[in-house]
Amino acid sequence: MLFLVGALLVLGVVFGAVAHLPVPVGAAAGLVIALWLGLFAARERLSGRGRSALPHHERGGLR
Repeated sequence: MLFLVGALLVLGVVFGAVAHLPVPVGAAAGLVIALWLGLFAARERLSGRGRSALPHHERGGLR
């Protein structure tokens, strides 16, 4: 996922509005987004809701 964030930052520098900002500002924004996504992914993984939000009986499990 961090590779995706880095790739999107590079794409933004080349093609988007980030090209009008200084490189350190764009890099800092990319770092903030990467940290935000990393914290979100860790929180979701630790919460135990990663597989499905539906209870077992609504997913077609054993009755």
